[in-house]
Amino acid sequence: MQSILFENTAEIRRNKDLLEEKLNVKISFQGKRVTIEGPSLEEYEASIVLDAIKAGFSAIKALSLKEDTKIFRVINIKSMTKKKNLELVRARLIGTQGRTKRTIEDITGCDIVIKDNDIGIIADAELIEEVVTAISNLARGTKQANTYRYLEKMNTEKKKYE
Repeated sequence: MQSILFENTAEIRRNKDLLEEKLNVKISFQGKRVTIEGPSLEEYEASIVLDAIKAGFSAIKALSLKEDTKIFRVINIKSMTKKKNLELVRARLIGTQGRTKRTIEDITGCDIVIKDNDIGIIADAELIEEVVTAISNLARGTKQANTYRYLEKMNTEKKKYE
């Protein structure tokens, strides 16, 4: 049995039946505490999916972590930059009307959520490091076009070896 403390359990409550079915666990609530019961491997997978939901992903996107090729990672913006104005850094990462974030998601096929000072990423295992590098470069002040070029270059190199 494993417990996770949530600020907002609404997403889990809405999708409780779907999550229990897909994850093979029993989910129960005690206030803001969510308890998972089931076989140990399923509990572990469920805790990763629930952590993704806690980071701000929808239940459907978080369930994509059941695939063997997907990895979930949370990065703190403060660890990537020395700048004091984190609002400005978040704005750079999101871009005008979300364009920068959406472009990174389109190029890499990943999902990104920016919540407070944390960035949640769900991506293929082979691309996760490139996505983290691109995001940290943007946070440090690299131009968006250079970041997109870097990601495009990584994609073409990976396709050569497939």
